Amino acid sequence: MALTRAGRLRLHTQWLPGRTDGPRPPGPAVVFLHGLVMDNLSSFYCTLAGPVARAGHDVLLYDQRGHGRSDRPPTGYDMGTAVTDLAALLAALGLDRGPVHLIGNSYGGALALHTALVRPDLVASLVLIDAHLTGDWVEGMTDTLSVAALGLEHGRISEQLAALGRRKEARLTAGADALLNRTTLIEDIAATAAFTARDFARLRRPVLAVYGQHSELLPGARQLARSAPDCELCVLPDVGHTVLKEATEGLRGAVLGRLGATAGAVAG
Repeated sequence: MALTRAGRLRLHTQWLPGRTDGPRPPGPAVVFLHGLVMDNLSSFYCTLAGPVARAGHDVLLYDQRGHGRSDRPPTGYDMGTAVTDLAALLAALGLDRGPVHLIGNSYGGALALHTALVRPDLVASLVLIDAHLTGDWVEGMTDTLSVAALGLEHGRISEQLAALGRRKEARLTAGADALLNRTTLIEDIAATAAFTARDFARLRRPVLAVYGQHSELLPGARQLARSAPDCELCVLPDVGHTVLKEATEGLRGAVLGRLGATAGAVAG
């Protein structure tokens, strides 16, 4: 793991090269985008990144601005700046010579979709894992984050966890407190515009949307599938908004199948 200079930030990155013991599938690198606040690159490390790399694809994981071990500036948590961070990181690592596959979980999926709309030159394909897309998700997420911020600010949860010897949880909680209460994250999320059917229709990259059967976000995915020119919707049974953790095997099969298909298309 390393800190990579991307513009004015240092972003914590993990590079997993594709296999070197045989032919490697042609095609772009795979870049993973995690969700908000308590999430970081480790969410993908064992669930998807390792299997994707073992299948031969070069993989890039990174902690987004303010998360994990990356720098936490006080501002810049809007999607436009997140795309700028991503572009700067790809350039710093020499991955800007061609498009990359983006795989995003939850809010990371929304960021992947936004990237495909504003910087299609960066994107070969999208995999959206139970991503926030339509409806009142901005208001709902803002409310959830605001409640969490108040609880962390006044509950002294990280101190209680540290006193119990739960150091890792204490560190994660302290990081969440700093992100929610000492940056513009909540304000920036509140100012985000929800995607529309017109946005979906403008997509010019293939999309795989993987959602849980009981996810409250599934209606948005169905709208995406109806409106986007090239979108496959995969609904995994008996799971909600925890596809990455609780339906890993089914998700892994869908992702590897899609990457194989897109690699073939690039080669052709």
